[in-house]
Amino acid sequence: MRVAVAGCCHGELDKIYETLALAERRGPGPIDLLLCCGDFQAVRNEADLRCMAVPPKYRHMQTFYRYYSGEKKAPVLTIFIGGNHEASNHLQELPYGGWVAPNIYYLGLAGVVKYRGIRIGGISGIFKSHDYRKGHFECPPYNPATIRSIYHVRNIEVYKLKQLKQPMDIFLSHDWPRKIYHYGNKQQLLKTKSFFRQEVENNTLGSPAASELLEHFKPTYWFSAHLHVKFAALMQHQAKDKGQTAKATKFLALDKCLPHRDFLQVIEIEHDPSAPEYLEYDIEWLTVLRATDDLINVTERLWNMPENNGLHTRWDYSATEEAMNKVLEILNHDLKVPCNFSITAACYDPSRPQTQMQLVHRINPQTTEFCAQLGITDMNVRLQKAKEEHHLCGEFEEQDDMESNDSGEDRSEYNTDTSALSSINPDEIMLDEEEEDEDSIVSTHSDMNTPSVEPSSDQASDFSASFSDVRILPGSMVVSSDDTLGSPDGREGKLGEALESGDGNDLELPLKRLSDEHEPEQRKKIKRRNQAIYAAVDDDDVA
Repeated sequence: MRVAVAGCCHGELDKIYETLALAERRGPGPIDLLLCCGDFQAVRNEADLRCMAVPPKYRHMQTFYRYYSGEKKAPVLTIFIGGNHEASNHLQELPYGGWVAPNIYYLGLAGVVKYRGIRIGGISGIFKSHDYRKGHFECPPYNPATIRSIYHVRNIEVYKLKQLKQPMDIFLSHDWPRKIYHYGNKQQLLKTKSFFRQEVENNTLGSPAASELLEHFKPTYWFSAHLHVKFAALMQHQAKDKGQTAKATKFLALDKCLPHRDFLQVIEIEHDPSAPEYLEYDIEWLTVLRATDDLINVTERLWNMPENNGLHTRWDYSATEEAMNKVLEILNHDLKVPCNFSITAACYDPSRPQTQMQLVHRINPQTTEFCAQLGITDMNVRLQKAKEEHHLCGEFEEQDDMESNDSGEDRSEYNTDTSALSSINPDEIMLDEEEEDEDSIVSTHSDMNTPSVEPSSDQASDFSASFSDVRILPGSMVVSSDDTLGSPDGREGKLGEALESGDGNDLELPLKRLSDEHEPEQRKKIKRRNQAIYAAVDDDDVA
């Protein structure tokens, strides 16, 4: 099965699908599945734009609304997770996942599905320690704090995922697992992104929550985005028991969707030919959702997950055979994800812009149906009740400082953050500054420090070569000079050599947005270092 993986999408669906069409024309066959690693930006209208944590001058409607309205349809099944620049009010309607448009599926705050027998999991958002132990208390209209905290990963999602025992084929996260950079070409990474050096040397770049999940799942593939650079790594795990075969994870981070950037990779993955050719729920994940329903928290109160410390009557929520069979009975043994997309908000009309469109906290019928079928809680219904009783949500007001933080500020003015990207990234535009201590760990009893086999330099080098920098360019397209500077082995343009140098059997062509002919005029005028489109970080956050 041919799977395409995209980095930060930034709403550029037309461009991504155009690039997939190019890959199909040049490649051995059609693309079967597209996976997007966050910053998808499912923006339906002007109100959704106001719920996206970027400075107002970088809010652009892009092209998703055409897929939402039915004007266009995604040419390939698309599965995505959320990042830190999303239409958060839209994604909040689907905490357990669902269709944001026909053929485009959101995995939810965390989720696991199957497609053609391949098990795909993911977690949305980015890690911030000060919000990690809070409940999901945010709801629209957001205030200046909640418009950011809404996309911060919470411990409940990590806890649910860690109840899973069955093998994982693919896992998606927006920010990188912490320390993954030690298993790839670290020297090349620091040459390309020198401002990562301090965090890499201090082992503070990336998400400790994602690192914990990486150690737990040991998936065959792990894909990320967020830091706007292509980076490959091979993490060799230690076998838990003697006689077991040690697992290895192929990690790949991709760039953002801009001309001459490594934002797309096509991979050949073995699948079960007898498996259905439609998206399926994962029975173990559904069973865990039912088991953990009582743990849902919609308050800002800090809390810890149950553990075997004598304080909790239950701490193991893993799925038993009996519980999974019960869920199968509830679903009449039909795990097919229903194609029940429905429009829940007015769609953008270019001929009739509505800049003052009201923000509404909506209940999505997909979530209502899913929760009713499984017998679990719709977090948005509980939030609405809490809002009525305690007035938890505040009105979000645009602030001048969001727009005034231009990337022309001096490097020293950017605050340090150790949960994602702490030094100034020239690709990014800062939102604001806030001080915090990121030294806290995910859990004092976590297994995130489980040792893995340190890679040899040869191993890391060989694996990076397998994610080749080769590009297929139409004759009319030209690669700019800066496009070849990051090639680690100087083998630009030679497909055969690149594939022979590594295990290129399952890794095909990294594809780029090759032309800027359709770029909006206003964006062409932005300085190169500001081409992030949404590039905002609140100290914490990379586009």
